[in-house]
Amino acid sequence: MAFLCVAAVIAAYLLGSINFAVIFAEAFLKKDVRKLGSGNAGTTNVMRTAGFLPGALTFICDALKGFAACFIGRAVFDYAYSASGSEWALPVYGAYLCGVACMLGHVFPVFFQFRGGKGVATSVGIYAVCCPPAIAIGLAVFAAAVLITRIVSLSSLAATVTVITLSIVFFDGSEGLLVSSVLSVAMGVIVFAKHAENIKRLIKGEEKKIKIRRNK
Repeated sequence: MAFLCVAAVIAAYLLGSINFAVIFAEAFLKKDVRKLGSGNAGTTNVMRTAGFLPGALTFICDALKGFAACFIGRAVFDYAYSASGSEWALPVYGAYLCGVACMLGHVFPVFFQFRGGKGVATSVGIYAVCCPPAIAIGLAVFAAAVLITRIVSLSSLAATVTVITLSIVFFDGSEGLLVSSVLSVAMGVIVFAKHAENIKRLIKGEEKKIKIRRNK
């Protein structure tokens, strides 16, 4: 049973390593998105450099891989828990562990020289499994912040804080709360760490506002 759980976490990392920003930018522009714009392999940079459609596809696929990784992780751990009854195999652990693994794969993709994105879109799918109410409110916060500030990085950070906080507040039951909270905070730390340069520009008032180039 332990082997299945470990295999699920490894599979989640490999799934996260499929970087759709690089894939769709290459498909639409025949260029590496990491050499364009901000250099980030994520939704916003794809939208800015390749247009709305490839950017939207990047967001959807990145979110779906996060969802798939956590859904599979929860199912595998649920099976292991039913068979063994061991506390280490709680289904919620499977969801969060595979969420962290998927996000690490997205940020450090083994298939793309360990140069990936910032994990925001992937976290949407992750929390759609781990805590749907938190991600629903987080998306609303993101949308409101974008409308007000037109700064994607600031909006992403605000949504991240919201989702992480609510994932703890809305946790169902007490069993597994501590470990799940630590893993949830770890995902938030990853997102903030990847936004280090954005945070510096925000402090200086130099962060760019969103401007999407439309495909002709």
